[in-house]
Amino acid sequence: MPVGSKKGSVIFSGFRALGLYSNHLSHVVRYHKKHREFYIVTAVGNCFHTYNVKKLGIVAVSNALPEDISCIAADRMLVYVAIGGKVSAFARNKEVVHMYTGHGADVHLLLPFGDHIISVDRDNAVIVWDVESEEEYLQITFDKVSFEVSAVMHPSTYLNKILFGSSQGGLQLWNVKSNKLLYTFTGWPSGVTVLQQTPAVDVVGVGLSSGQIIIHNIKFDESLMKFQQDWGPVTSLSFRTDGHPVMAAGSPIGHIGLWDLEEKKLVCQMRDAHNTAIAGLTFLHGEPLLITNGADNGIRVWIFDTAGGGGRLLRSRQGHSAPPTKVQHHGLNGHHILSAGQDGTLQSFSTVHERFNRSLGHGSINKKKSKKKSLRYDKLKLPAITTFASESARQSDWDSIVACHRGYLMTTTWNYQKGSMGAHKLEPKRFNKNRALSVHATAVDITSCGNFVVIGLSSGHIDVYNMQSGMHRGQYGEDEAHSGAVRGVSVDGLNQLTVSAGADKLVNIWKFKSRKLVLSIDLGTSPATTHLHRDSGMFAIALDDFTLNVLDMETKRIVRKFSGHRGQVNDMAFSPDGRWLITAAMDCTIRTWDLPSGCLVDCFLVDFAAVSLTMSPTGDFLASSHVDNLGIYLWSNNTLCSMVSLRPLPADYEPTGIMLPGTCSSQDEEEEGDTDLNTEMIEYESPEQLDEQLVTLSLLADSRWKNLLHLDIIKKRNRPKEPPKVPKAAPFFMPTIPGLIPQFAPSEGSNQGEQSKIVNFGVLAQKSHFYQQLESAMLSNKYNDPVGLLKEMGPSGIDAELRGLAPDMGGDVSVLQGFLKMVASMLDSKRDFDLAQAYLALFLKLHLRLISQEPGLMEEASKVSEKLEETWTSMQTLFNQSLCLLSYTKSALL
Repeated sequence: MPVGSKKGSVIFSGFRALGLYSNHLSHVVRYHKKHREFYIVTAVGNCFHTYNVKKLGIVAVSNALPEDISCIAADRMLVYVAIGGKVSAFARNKEVVHMYTGHGADVHLLLPFGDHIISVDRDNAVIVWDVESEEEYLQITFDKVSFEVSAVMHPSTYLNKILFGSSQGGLQLWNVKSNKLLYTFTGWPSGVTVLQQTPAVDVVGVGLSSGQIIIHNIKFDESLMKFQQDWGPVTSLSFRTDGHPVMAAGSPIGHIGLWDLEEKKLVCQMRDAHNTAIAGLTFLHGEPLLITNGADNGIRVWIFDTAGGGGRLLRSRQGHSAPPTKVQHHGLNGHHILSAGQDGTLQSFSTVHERFNRSLGHGSINKKKSKKKSLRYDKLKLPAITTFASESARQSDWDSIVACHRGYLMTTTWNYQKGSMGAHKLEPKRFNKNRALSVHATAVDITSCGNFVVIGLSSGHIDVYNMQSGMHRGQYGEDEAHSGAVRGVSVDGLNQLTVSAGADKLVNIWKFKSRKLVLSIDLGTSPATTHLHRDSGMFAIALDDFTLNVLDMETKRIVRKFSGHRGQVNDMAFSPDGRWLITAAMDCTIRTWDLPSGCLVDCFLVDFAAVSLTMSPTGDFLASSHVDNLGIYLWSNNTLCSMVSLRPLPADYEPTGIMLPGTCSSQDEEEEGDTDLNTEMIEYESPEQLDEQLVTLSLLADSRWKNLLHLDIIKKRNRPKEPPKVPKAAPFFMPTIPGLIPQFAPSEGSNQGEQSKIVNFGVLAQKSHFYQQLESAMLSNKYNDPVGLLKEMGPSGIDAELRGLAPDMGGDVSVLQGFLKMVASMLDSKRDFDLAQAYLALFLKLHLRLISQEPGLMEEASKVSEKLEETWTSMQTLFNQSLCLLSYTKSALL
């Protein structure tokens, strides 16, 4: 099997994604009659999520599709999604039950219609499918030049009728049962983007690309009222059905307009409901609730319970609207992951449940002034966070997070407990006179006690601040700590040493308190990023030539060098025990290096390069964020729950790709015959004897051989006080003979009267199975079989067998001699050493007088004694050596 054919990763398997809620496709609202509850279905990449409206808790995640979803719709029973030219129907929000293939282009519109589903593709082909049979019921073709279908709906109470809207502005009403065009509406000069049924029969809401909204009566083909929104094309429409004649319209810039249909005027504007276009909005039937979703990765539920007609945000689920740049676990339990995104926000995602997610907001130079302005027009907002450090030790007392912003000299503090920006903005005063210098903060670290923060700048300076007061406490070096930009800075676990890496190719180790330089190490190449594991004191440095160095803070030496990445190393993470270094680079690989052995033990490819990595403090999950992806992806550590044998990967190892995990735990279907590199190591079985020179003990329980000498005492102690009572009736179960191998007792009822009461001594003198095996073993000189029989017997059985070897019990002197030869062979093979000792001790106890009277037995016993003494002498020598070495290591001053 070639090396590259191994599937994915040995250590990590995709678990689930965090922080993904919505994309640019409109949501679908479903009502469950049995639960009496509304559900929202939103598309996220190649799967869709189902949330309950009551708590916005995730109910189900569909199985992943091979491509991203391009359109989504639902009826009472099924959810329909389109990928390319195929339409799939999902049951139970989970698995595909129907597939409809036949479109030659990408499907962009879907409409469930009773027992049928209507799909429209980019080539203007409209197909009506029978849901159950998956057959094409009808196909309607439109001329793309005169009528390009852009919207589709079913007017209420219009049997078998479908209304089509075009990008030319016209409407057509079709009977899909008879395949007839019933009526053509002249329409309007701009394209139709939305068609929506109003609460009134025959009346339809039409949204145009010009921003105009027309309330049109399709029965009489006349417009009842017209509205104009100034924010571009209408993206979605919805009407309230709880007694208020209000219409909501979505726009491409995130604003929502609320129009009163009785007074025919704009009632309210909900500005910046989303940061991006409003993908979909729906008023719940009979309730004052509006559900919206957008491409900013957010779902929001608004309630209309205040004066003025505007909606108030009731509950929401919001992820990053731009890809995360840095992720890091916060706290010691591994339940919270802090994430900074290109959208400028800092958020905390819970690995336990989404209700524990929280957003710490957007960075701002002046929070009070920013609150007065819309976020879109806020000139005081700070750019995206490039890197940050967090420490939970004193988070209940003061700020616990410090963040660097793109291109900014100032660093900001954040309060995790309050979930907002903190009290301080840390900025050195040395650049006050010359603000034109483009100096910015590049690296940051908080001490493990949570009292101090160390910040590195692009000018080479490193400053220390107090976290509680925000005051400047000093700097490293006389002027600059490095002659180039600081690429990484870290403080050890005991606040003894600070280590920094700069673009001047140096790693400097400083005394934390006195801020004096202890040692400077030349790397030969500029470092790109660094990471310190405080518990083990290992400082990982990724260089610009894509190699990795590991510095031991204890010995202050480079102890490991790794090469293998073919692109810039973006981030690094250590396992909690400090054994693994996990690295992610622009070559789209995530590699795991074993520090004790200095080898690459795991490597896998992902579709999008990982930008940031963080390993849980408990070691159960690795979290990653990726280029152009909004989610945070969790990878479970297989070594915690199963036996994983790691072995070094060869230098020419070609990794295979793994798909990024979905929002629920994935169940990878293993291919038959799929083996990995480590199977032969896992299936290793230990031999009975590792080496012929080693003394091997048996695996039998102590109770089977340890009390052979004291059997008579045990029997006397366990003797019953009164004889057992004979049962009156026959037992239900067949009686068995006691022993390790159960055997049924012979029946006594049939020939009980004929049996003689005179004792037959010939039966008593009958040779046992062990006796026969021992006799045959004396001829072949192989004693494995009799030893095996003794191993299966209990203490009483062994005692009876050894007594039966004596001549007065029907035995023979030659068989006694054979038993001694058997013990000698056990000592020769050095196996079952404990059993040989126990059997010999019992044999001597029973037959010592007879042995002393027979010269043949005496000679054999003396041979056994010599072998026993020889074996024991060698063992005693080894014991003494080990004891001497142990006592030396315990007492010597090393």
